[in-house]
Amino acid sequence: MANLTSKELTALEDQINYEQVLVTKYRAMAQLCNDSKIKSDLENIASKHQQHANTLMTFLQ
Repeated sequence: MANLTSKELTALEDQINYEQVLVTKYRAMAQLCNDSKIKSDLENIASKHQQHANTLMTFLQ
């Protein structure tokens, strides 16, 4: 793990949690959507937020 201060670690964990919430929300919205273009856009946004969360997780290793 990188040498993070407790404040940095808390901020990183918070941001990972925020990203995960966004992934969950966008995936839920995509499931409710009937328009295929909008559904695809929402799924793409969810994927990008998942990538952000995965990138942030690398700082915990």
